[in-house]
Amino acid sequence: MAVETIHIYLMPGMAASPKIFEYIRLPEPEFKLYFLEWMIPEKQESISDYALRMCKHIDFENVVLVGVSFGGVLVQEMSKHISVRKLIIVSSVKQQSELPKQMLIAKTTMAYKLVPTQLASKIDVVAKYAFGNNVTKRLELYKKYLSVNDSNYLSWAIERMVCWNQQVAPEGLVHIHGDNDSVFPIKNINNCIIIKGGTHIMIINKYKWFNENLPKIILEE
Repeated sequence: MAVETIHIYLMPGMAASPKIFEYIRLPEPEFKLYFLEWMIPEKQESISDYALRMCKHIDFENVVLVGVSFGGVLVQEMSKHISVRKLIIVSSVKQQSELPKQMLIAKTTMAYKLVPTQLASKIDVVAKYAFGNNVTKRLELYKKYLSVNDSNYLSWAIERMVCWNQQVAPEGLVHIHGDNDSVFPIKNINNCIIIKGGTHIMIINKYKWFNENLPKIILEE
């Protein structure tokens, strides 16, 4: 008897490339992975309209959507346009109340408009002025895993993240979060699977946990 294949679409975090999923391995042929990539947004495009455009890259019905960080926000918006078998977010938020205080302040003051996103395209220049192993190592990670350095995209993404106003999480959503996430602190997060020692980039350095646990999470009714 043929095994049913579950189609899983993975959405990386803000400006990140699908390389962040390079260590994710799920059993075949039961699970098939597909990697979504960020598109350049249209002028003043809403997150909902952007999500609808992204849904055009979904070639199957009743898929699993997995989103990391801002990608977690996007897959939630995508799930409002298509039917999904399972919706999973990692190192993300599922409602406005989970955003950190500084993001809520940035929304109120519109400080997010002051972020110099044009510097993103100068990452190699920034690297030359980096002092210390930790900073240099972090910049090497950025250079490896960030794929979008378009300032219009970054300005759009930061504004859509900070101003996201979802009040109620989608029914059945699975939220996986690290207890050492510095971007979205665990103290603001509720109803999630907590990964001990997990940071904001745990999809990369805790990949063994995901490889072991994602199949049963996906198959849970």
